[in-house]
Amino acid sequence: MYIEQGYKGNIGLWKYAIIPVAFIAFMALNYIATITSPVSVEETMAQIIEKLGSNLVLIILLAPLAVGLLVVLLWTYIVHQQSITSLTTSRKRIDWKRVFFAFAFWGGITVLLTGIDIYFSPDDYVLNFDAQKFIVLLIIAMILIPMQTSFEEYLFRGHMLQGLGIWAKNRWVPLVVTSVLFGLMHLANPEVEKLGYGIMVYYIGTGFFLAILTLMDEGLELALGFHAANNLITALLVTADWTAFQTHSIYRDVSEPALGWDVFIPVLVIYPLLLLFFAKKYGWKNWKEKLFGKVLDQQEFLTKNDEQSHMA
Repeated sequence: MYIEQGYKGNIGLWKYAIIPVAFIAFMALNYIATITSPVSVEETMAQIIEKLGSNLVLIILLAPLAVGLLVVLLWTYIVHQQSITSLTTSRKRIDWKRVFFAFAFWGGITVLLTGIDIYFSPDDYVLNFDAQKFIVLLIIAMILIPMQTSFEEYLFRGHMLQGLGIWAKNRWVPLVVTSVLFGLMHLANPEVEKLGYGIMVYYIGTGFFLAILTLMDEGLELALGFHAANNLITALLVTADWTAFQTHSIYRDVSEPALGWDVFIPVLVIYPLLLLFFAKKYGWKNWKEKLFGKVLDQQEFLTKNDEQSHMA
């Protein structure tokens, strides 16, 4: 009962609204500034990187989100008076084995798929490796990217999922709302400007995948590991002049960007297969109830907890 873990804090629905509203307002202003600017996002990024260098720009992009992670965790602990464990999982302790397994599993698949693409489409990539710059990138990325992805998970699949679920008293509202908002958060990304709004299928689809992962597994652990691997490995392996992360990665993608099946295959094929794999590994059942069922009210949750405590 992951959503109901929110009852373990000092409940007040207004407390769930402040951070998401502030963050969404910031992203909306950023998007408005992007579409009203006479200079494209790609051109703006190129100018800033030329002036400051890609490693420093990466720090500037990631640092506010790393701070955001600390804000969400401190808000939960101090204002909600809720443990970080109950924000993370319905288990008694955070299952770090799940986090590291999801990270290693998806990281390995990402490396494999990227390697296959480089092998079969060598003209689309150029070797970009510079050992000195890469080591600096590696240090920055290993520290800040997991903090950035964890911020997004704790905000959308933790703080907002629990708050919306407690408010709506069902699971499908937080599933849909957090997934759509997670996708819309990427509207100001240079990828959207380059490929068009069709890429939002990928971003929103990824939001649904991570929310389903969280609800079915009754915790954030798998989503935390997957998201960190997805962003970290990609930032280290491949960069392009039109992506949000422009880094001193090992390879540079020089192909002409186009919205094709490679955008939709993760949502339509890979994510469903991953969900089936995790379902088999962790014995998930009752899909309908976990994704669309009701959320217990506080008294029902406390009663059920007491019954389980007595049985234990």
